[in-house]
Amino acid sequence: MNLKTFFAKLLKGRFSLLFSILSLYIVLSFIVRVTLLIWSAKDADFNLLYILRAFFTGFVFDLTMGLLFLILYAVYLLFFPKRLIGSLFDKGFTYFYLGLILIIIYFSLLAEIPFWDEFGVRFNFIAVDYLIYTYEVFSNINQSYPLPLIAVILIGLIVLTFALFKKLQIFKRTFSDKSPIRKRVVFAVPVLVIASVSGLLMKNKQADFSNNLVVNELGKNGAFSFISAYKSNELDYETFYPKLSEKEAYSVLKHHLLQENQNYTTTKHEDISRLTRGNQEQRPNIILITIESFSGEFLKTFGNKDNITPNYDRLVDQSIFFTNLYATGTRTVRGMEALTLSVPPTPGNSIVRRPNNQNLFSVSTIVKEKNYQPYFIYGGDGYFDNMNNFFGGQGFDIVDRNRGNALSDDIKTKRFQIPDNEVTFENAWGICDEDLYKQSIKYADKSAKANKPFFQFVMTTSNHKPFTFPKGKIDLPQGDRNAAVKYTDYALGKFLADAKTKSWFKNTVFVIVADHCANSAGRWEINIANHHIPAIIYNLPQQKPEKINRLTSQIDLMPTLFGYLGWNYETSLYGKDINQTKSGDERAFLGNYRTLGMLKGNLFMQIDDRKRVKQFRVSGKNQCITEIKSKNEDLVSETISYYQTASERFKNGKMKAKK
Repeated sequence: MNLKTFFAKLLKGRFSLLFSILSLYIVLSFIVRVTLLIWSAKDADFNLLYILRAFFTGFVFDLTMGLLFLILYAVYLLFFPKRLIGSLFDKGFTYFYLGLILIIIYFSLLAEIPFWDEFGVRFNFIAVDYLIYTYEVFSNINQSYPLPLIAVILIGLIVLTFALFKKLQIFKRTFSDKSPIRKRVVFAVPVLVIASVSGLLMKNKQADFSNNLVVNELGKNGAFSFISAYKSNELDYETFYPKLSEKEAYSVLKHHLLQENQNYTTTKHEDISRLTRGNQEQRPNIILITIESFSGEFLKTFGNKDNITPNYDRLVDQSIFFTNLYATGTRTVRGMEALTLSVPPTPGNSIVRRPNNQNLFSVSTIVKEKNYQPYFIYGGDGYFDNMNNFFGGQGFDIVDRNRGNALSDDIKTKRFQIPDNEVTFENAWGICDEDLYKQSIKYADKSAKANKPFFQFVMTTSNHKPFTFPKGKIDLPQGDRNAAVKYTDYALGKFLADAKTKSWFKNTVFVIVADHCANSAGRWEINIANHHIPAIIYNLPQQKPEKINRLTSQIDLMPTLFGYLGWNYETSLYGKDINQTKSGDERAFLGNYRTLGMLKGNLFMQIDDRKRVKQFRVSGKNQCITEIKSKNEDLVSETISYYQTASERFKNGKMKAKK
């Protein structure tokens, strides 16, 4: 068979429908790629060679994914008996299988647009997680997007595709060509071989060839990225990341961990336990409020002109205010991890979501030794993202909506359900912030009545898509980010006003911080400005308001609070009291699942799962980064020591609290 005959058969024979679907998928993927480039033009690097390489790499991924979608159909076309070609069964199976494939293709391509809008990347582990927690995710989609219209569009696209193929006589050619198997092999074998080989050899990281996140993500395919994320939900540091010898890693770490008021408890090289000396110890109640997606850029203090955080802005002048604090990650579970475990963001999933994460040395370990009762108060079902098992495993009593998802049998703490009659408004993610804060007051009253000091971890949800909340509370419409920010600020102000009427208020400290920023998308793998979050310590006894302008990590917030309280305690946390940290030793940790970084001064060190080590200079208000070829080797070692030891300690059980 000559080449001309081959291509004629390709488009007009038994395999014409398969190759038509494949061609359609590649063309649509190209259109989506162009759309995403235009969408993120302000963050893209328009180096022509980079763009051409990204589009070529993307074409290879599109071809691979398209063939993988159709590999079963290729096997069917190869082995289906010649005498039954064109039969009712042949037509029925073809319409059913390709209809299913087209639903997946159209849905995945359409879904990439809002996902890119929110996260600035192709499908990743977040999309994988969303498949696990169906109630929250499908409720959120239903409340955020017009699902009936989407369903109509999907069905319409499939009908139009079939109508177009019928008009072009593609179905007729597929059902009328009764070539024997020996002739079909010529078309089927290349499909099967290319699909199998490219499916095994192509790796998502092959698209990561530049320092520009947009260009790298353009070179990927959404569906392929989803499968890659599913297969690599955990990343082993020892296998994928740059390392030091164990003794060197711990030696470097212990040099940088020690505060001026601390001593190590042993001389063992891997033991990071330190005794922290305080004075005039105070033990007020502690309410740690973690506000969903509360970026620093929302505050008037940081230049916002929309006046959407009047209560928080007022509190800034009455509190200890951290002006230069950075979240470790871009998801709620990373914020929880940072605030409870005070640990850098290890690669892969947050420790909150991993197995064997009970009884770790945490903030809860420290407060329980001071006779506090810890509570985790959440307005949704804490089954989501494994929150309940994590917090319960650290000894927190749990207050949540409890939609019937039971705790692990290993969790011995109590769980209290938020009853329906105490809920005035609820959306996909949970009850509104006002209702949530009423639960905080309810359990604070309960602890005060029992004369028991309490520590509450309160996690809000109102500042999350679909951005809905009770009507008549603020002057902005539902469904808008700024409106949700203003409502969450309104609820915070109302909560503190209500708390002031309680007997326990004078003896209660409020730590109010974000879990992460509202937007993680940007030009680079890690966008430093999109990790900048506000934090305050409010109502601290006998403490004048002050601003802390020193670089601070989210993992340092609770150790700094313990310092203000004058606590004596033993710690294995990675976080440090910023007031006991030597000038020049300040650092912040930032990560995004695969790429890990440490900010120190105007230098940013970055390591990734290809064992690459990069150093950047940080400059300007937007904290732009420029790669430096000559690296500061001390900074390289310090960065690696933090991430390597944190990963090793969790993996090998060294983070467990001593019994």
